[in-house]
Amino acid sequence: MEEPHSVNSPRRILSLSKKRRATVSFLDADERDSGFGVSGEHGPKPSEVYGFVGSITTVVATVIFLVWAYVPEAWLHSIGIFYYPSRYWALAVPVYVMVTVVLALGFYVGLNFILTPSPASLNSIYDEFSREPSSRIPSMDGDDQPIQPISDIGIHKINDLMFNSVN
Repeated sequence: MEEPHSVNSPRRILSLSKKRRATVSFLDADERDSGFGVSGEHGPKPSEVYGFVGSITTVVATVIFLVWAYVPEAWLHSIGIFYYPSRYWALAVPVYVMVTVVLALGFYVGLNFILTPSPASLNSIYDEFSREPSSRIPSMDGDDQPIQPISDIGIHKINDLMFNSVN
């Protein structure tokens, strides 16, 4: 299979191929960079379409909810709307959702408290991933010393820094 040949110039792109006839397009450099007018990229991206449809759907659903919740029943009957859910649900559903979110957050915090070891536990000091700092100090002069690998600081050093070095 033969590669199509093209001739590029600042103002003109000429595409030559045996399988299709030569095409000439006159594009500015700005148009070529932006992607408009270039074959192969037609129409909007799917994410843009989904975002547009989602925003329109949200606005329409909000308007329908507000009409259902606040317009008097006599007005709804006068325009021919006789079947709709009880007004109780206009208040109950948002309250149920808010209470569910608050309870989920409380449950999440409580679960983290239950799963966290106590401060007196040895698991909060040492575990299978603990690493002691390297005792080898490189003898390099000046500012060219390498950064030491990540390691845990022992509890005895922390206590010494916090409680014994009072100035």
